[in-house]
Formats: sequence, C-alpha cells, structure tokens
Amino acid sequence: MSDKLFFKGRQDARQNHIKYGHKTKSSNKAGSKKYPLALVVTSEARKLEVETLVADADLFAEVSIDSGEGAVESITELTMLLNKQEAVKVDKVPGRNDPCVCGSGNKYKKCCG
Repeated sequence: MSDKLFFKGRQDARQNHIKYGHKTKSSNKAGSKKYPLALVVTSEARKLEVETLVADADLFAEVSIDSGEGAVESITELTMLLNKQEAVKVDKVPGRNDPCVCGSGNKYKKCCG
C-alpha cells in the first residue's frame, strides 16, 4: 500500500531529551571548594595579600607565583567577586486606596498619589 493514505506518525521524531553539552542543574559557583579560583601573582608579598583577601571573603583559591620577565598578574575573577553589587531593593508603593504614608489620614490617591 502507499504511504499517502495512511499516517504512520512523524518519520523524524524530535527528541527533546537530548542535551547539548551545557549543564542545567549544576552549581558551578566560582570560588567554592569544588571550583576554586585560579589566581596568578608576581611576588610572594602580593601572594600573601591576595590570600588574606580570599580568606576574608570566605572563598577558595589556588594562588600561584609567576616571577618571570613580563609576568602579568591575573586576579580579575577575584576582583569581580569582591566588587559584586547587591540586588537593589525598592520600597513598596502603597496601593491607591491605602492610607497615605505622610500621615494625613487621606487615601494615597487623594493626597500624595
């Protein structure tokens, strides 16, 4: 018989369960015990400074020293974590029919709204 008359289902069944290489449910938090920061400094004194910064921030890091010519310090991951801004919290605006916050006793829509 011909395929034109009978529907046998989708020939190329789409598979939604295939993963494309990204980890969806894992927590890869930089600076944790499982994923420590990889930092490079240029001197022993700077290594001690960076280790104190890491300890104060309760992070984990592997600090290595590169004292060769043209060595560049690489602590950008640490500075990003230390300068991370907190979420902005906005005070809740009262509803239209709630009492006004200025204390007049009127509804917010009639007073300050």
